[in-house]
Amino acid sequence: MTAQTDTSGHVTTVYKVTGMSCGHCEGSVSGEISEIPGVTSVKAVASTGEVTVVSEAPLDDEAVRTAVDEAGFELAGRA
Repeated sequence: MTAQTDTSGHVTTVYKVTGMSCGHCEGSVSGEISEIPGVTSVKAVASTGEVTVVSEAPLDDEAVRTAVDEAGFELAGRA
């Protein structure tokens, strides 16, 4: 999936993250990605490994990768 822009101009991108197994993992990943400037919401789901990010503009994938690394997980790419 590529990034999708809605009518309000927000961009939704779904990423695959490996290694998440619980709610604490979801919170760690969400917390780190939420600190990226322009991010308005993050929803991580450990059971699928998917992280849905809504932002004001397209995000730099390397910024997302760095945030996921800080949380202790690995960004596998876009879903």
